Amino acid sequence: MGSISRRAIALSAGTLVKENNLLPDSPLPLLIQPTVDGVDLIQWAGANRALILTKLRTHGGILFRGFAVASIEAFEAFMSALSDDLLDYSYRSTPRTLVSGKIYTSTEYPSHQTIPLHNEMSYSRRWPMLLGFFCVEAATKGGETPIADSRRVFARISPAIRERFTEKGVMYVRNYGDVLDLPWQDVFQTADRAVVQDYCRTNGIEFEWRGENELRTSQVCQAVARHPVTGEMVWFNQSHLFQVSSLNPEIRESLMVAAGREPPRNALYGDGSAIEDAVLDEIRATYEQEAVVFPWEKRDILILDNMLAAHGRKPYRGARKIVVGMAQSFGSGAVF
Repeated sequence: MGSISRRAIALSAGTLVKENNLLPDSPLPLLIQPTVDGVDLIQWAGANRALILTKLRTHGGILFRGFAVASIEAFEAFMSALSDDLLDYSYRSTPRTLVSGKIYTSTEYPSHQTIPLHNEMSYSRRWPMLLGFFCVEAATKGGETPIADSRRVFARISPAIRERFTEKGVMYVRNYGDVLDLPWQDVFQTADRAVVQDYCRTNGIEFEWRGENELRTSQVCQAVARHPVTGEMVWFNQSHLFQVSSLNPEIRESLMVAAGREPPRNALYGDGSAIEDAVLDEIRATYEQEAVVFPWEKRDILILDNMLAAHGRKPYRGARKIVVGMAQSFGSGAVF
């Protein structure tokens, strides 16, 4: 028995995996599962990278389910099989922890809170094109990661609102400090003010230091975008997330009292004028109408084209561990 070794089975990609829509009435996400035991997902993904990315641009997201991905390190290897450009989480907007290489915890907000649907780093002029989520442990109850097709969101929002956002863009205002947004040291991953200032100047971010440990920045970014490969228009901003009205009223009041001035973050039209409540209500309602929700299973991997699909998080109970990888940096190059 000691002289017998396992041999790879020479099967085509089509015989190793099968694909279906996860939900009968939605092409998002595409479900890919193994047809035989022992399929090496990392090896298969490396050999079929072009095929996977082509399907990703059609569906917006792919769920890999039933593969024996045993560790976070294996998930990182899978992401590396799809892209040679895994990214650090820079210019942060939410708390996360590095767990392995360039793999991070998902946003570390309290379990009872909902994270609205959004495209990763669409509050910036540069963002990852590829996102990967790995379910290390599913929540006892809830904890789903809803997703939505950004093309459908764009199409559903009324033309007048689309035109206004397209013309003006979105201004993001952030106040960093102990009682405000994340500390600027965490956001920029440095304690050197000169490095922060260089980053801001390079990326068209206006900045103002306030006191010893507080920083205010503002930047005008795209509200909509055209996908560089498919040419499709997508809704691509976080106005509904950054806008102060998204905060719970009690939390908003306590933060503003603690700060003594502006809220920790806010979103305005690019010309500095306020975004109307009715407009934000329509945007949030559109995301809810387009949301696709499914329960996580342990060892699931979900990959998203970050421009074609938004994601969020449902509240949950019990332990939940989802880790995230990002790849393929891309920028709009837009200057407002």
